[in-house]
Amino acid sequence: MNSKKTTTIEQFVINTAREKRMQRNISQSELAHMLDVSPGFIGKVESSKHTSKYNLNHVNKLAEIFNCSPRAFLPEHPFSA
Repeated sequence: MNSKKTTTIEQFVINTAREKRMQRNISQSELAHMLDVSPGFIGKVESSKHTSKYNLNHVNKLAEIFNCSPRAFLPEHPFSA
């Protein structure tokens, strides 16, 4: 497990994916199956108690699943450091 704190941009991606998942009434376990990750992975990503995160391959697959551009998971402008 990665011990680094979730960054602002990583949290943005997580929040966007969760929002899209919930809008489509897709459970965490259904999304895990679609992403080909372990059943508990989505729960860990969406929990503030874990440091699991989506990577760029996940973002690409999420875009396929939600029929949108991978850019939909990124902010319009960069976050300040």
